[in-house]
Amino acid sequence: MTKNYTRDYWESVLSGLKPEGRHFINGAHRGATSGETFTRIRPMDGKPGAQLARGNAADIDAAVASGRAAFESGVWRKKEPLEKKKIMLKWAELIRAHGDELAMLETIDVGKPVMASLGVDVRLCADGIQFYGEMIDKMYDEIAPTGPNARALVRKVPLGVIGAITPWNYPMIIDAWKLGPAIAAGNSVVLKPAEQSSLSAIRLAELAVEAGLPAGVFNVVTGYGEETGKPLALHMDVDMIAFTGSTEVGKLIMGYAAQSNVKRVALELGGKSPLVVFEDADLDAAAVAAAWGCFYNSGETCHASTRLIVQRSVQDKLIEKIEAVTRSDIALKHPLDPSAQIGALIEEEHMNKVLAMIAAGEKEGARRAFGAERVLSETGGYYVSPGVFVDMTNDMSLARQEIFGPVLAAIPFDTEEDALRIANDTIYGLAGAVFTKDMDRAHRFSEEIHAGTVWINTYDMSNFATPFGGFKQSGFGRDRSVHAVDKYCDYKTIWQQFG
Repeated sequence: MTKNYTRDYWESVLSGLKPEGRHFINGAHRGATSGETFTRIRPMDGKPGAQLARGNAADIDAAVASGRAAFESGVWRKKEPLEKKKIMLKWAELIRAHGDELAMLETIDVGKPVMASLGVDVRLCADGIQFYGEMIDKMYDEIAPTGPNARALVRKVPLGVIGAITPWNYPMIIDAWKLGPAIAAGNSVVLKPAEQSSLSAIRLAELAVEAGLPAGVFNVVTGYGEETGKPLALHMDVDMIAFTGSTEVGKLIMGYAAQSNVKRVALELGGKSPLVVFEDADLDAAAVAAAWGCFYNSGETCHASTRLIVQRSVQDKLIEKIEAVTRSDIALKHPLDPSAQIGALIEEEHMNKVLAMIAAGEKEGARRAFGAERVLSETGGYYVSPGVFVDMTNDMSLARQEIFGPVLAAIPFDTEEDALRIANDTIYGLAGAVFTKDMDRAHRFSEEIHAGTVWINTYDMSNFATPFGGFKQSGFGRDRSVHAVDKYCDYKTIWQQFG
């Protein structure tokens, strides 16, 4: 029976919600060793939200010890592949069964529309766990070529204890990107979610144990980055850190790995992705892609199409179309309104940072075409309307810095050579796109744009079969796809000599 997802329905879900805010270690909840807590402010209305355990190094020690004990015992990694697969598939089904609850936890934490939390974040989280669960009994070792008197077995073995540090913009989705392949490979995981978005991670851990995942295989420690993320990255008994977040913090993570035990590191970092539009393009399709590519999730997307590199002859026409799409299709409303397409920014401090970057860009000469202003202030929440700036050059701050807000920088070009130069003139290399009817040009550009993903005449299309990650200062290592499992494993050669 189809549910009637009204505002009243979601208000009832919210009123009945009792979020768990303690750590989840060795299959059970526990408060912080220090006894300290912190309160999360809800982005949608500025009201106090859940109370969470404020972890520190002692809590990280406990979680890592739990993960190490589970790994060394073999309670998970030595389990029959078919049994592991069944557990992960059950976990995915439990995520779907508790979708409304998980969606509300995500929305009160990060301020995105609850229907997006349900239809996108919950769905893709469950799909990710299922994808890697289904891989477990299909991963083969190898026999290397040798002479007749030897046999060389090449085994792919799990690393041990994985530290995962995930961001607040897509918590459930990116948690699944780390948890799915790491656990499928046979590792234990200690997850440190962003302090702004811990509630869904705790619930995912509960559901994992309910599905049959042994205690200690998946642990969650909540708290601030300096107090929990740093000790996790420095921990001498953690074999790898998988991090998604800012380039600035990613550099710190690399340093912590070097300072400690030379642990593996995988980083998915910032972006300033170019969307290049030539004058022969389908401008209606380009406008839809540019608007949704930049403004979805209130611009809080690492691969958002925040640089619109458009041929000068069609710039004005394209901006008019983007504004029309934005005003007609991308509704900014209270996150519990089922018709909302985008919601609040993550917190007041971040909203003020976005507004300050907008003001600085205007001082440099960027001209506001529309939007990019604080709205819905009467709600007490943190909302900024989608907006576009035009007449920009690629050296302006709005074109260089990752804003992480709904702000699109339009930069005109005249020749194909100029377009490519501007597209690649950035420290980042996460994603990009080209819009043109000339397929020769499209394929030239897709090869020459320095980015981990490049779209042709579309934007932000993907599935779990395709790897995701960046070039340059957007990081290294890949999430999603069968290739994601590789980084959580190493190769062991077992050589047997005969005679």
